[in-house]
Amino acid sequence: MKLFQSKKPEKINRRLVHKSLQTEFVDIEPGSSMLAIVLGSSNSITTVLDVASKSIVRWRVPWPTGVESDLRLFDLVRGELAFSIERDDLAQPEAINLADLPVRLGTYRTKRLRKWLEALKAPSEGQLFGFRGPSSPYWEFRGERPSIALITPERGPQVLRRDDDGTTWVRFGWAGEDIWLFCDDPALIRMMETTRVASLSGKDLAASLGFKAQYVLAALSDPVEGHCYKVCLGILPRN
Repeated sequence: MKLFQSKKPEKINRRLVHKSLQTEFVDIEPGSSMLAIVLGSSNSITTVLDVASKSIVRWRVPWPTGVESDLRLFDLVRGELAFSIERDDLAQPEAINLADLPVRLGTYRTKRLRKWLEALKAPSEGQLFGFRGPSSPYWEFRGERPSIALITPERGPQVLRRDDDGTTWVRFGWAGEDIWLFCDDPALIRMMETTRVASLSGKDLAASLGFKAQYVLAALSDPVEGHCYKVCLGILPRN
């Protein structure tokens, strides 16, 4: 099953973005429509940049059983908010429900997007998501901290595949720490399965990705046995 693919030329997509209504805050009116740019997507988390507010939002997409997300990096999409958006998750204050699958309008890659991403990157100070270690108890969250972080690594990134359990991890240096994140990006996982190597970094990683890595998109997962884990949702270029 594939989402609708518009045949509009790229210049029309750019005009749609540039002429969209601008807001200071994310419009979360139930039933309203949101124009957004995909930063990362799996069946568990879809992360987008809201074009109107230039904020990062988490979409809960109602993927049908057995259907994998086919949203790709920098896809321009439109999503209709559900009438029950459920903004009560204190571990994921940016998360909202969609009423249906988002509609793909095309792609959006411009210098403007480069500036928007730079403005969103997390400051390299303190601890990622405010705590040390890979996870934190769900009941300790109060909705005061973001659950998404766009990071410019100080070292790396490096993508690794563990032989013992077949899991994929992303390693990088940031804020003076050596950070390992479980990978929840289907594209990176497929890349490691295809290349059949244990590790990719530097020029080899850039060749496999098709671009030089600029950002790591990190997030907090849904609770697993009462804990939310730090995960990697993708690696992004400068654009």
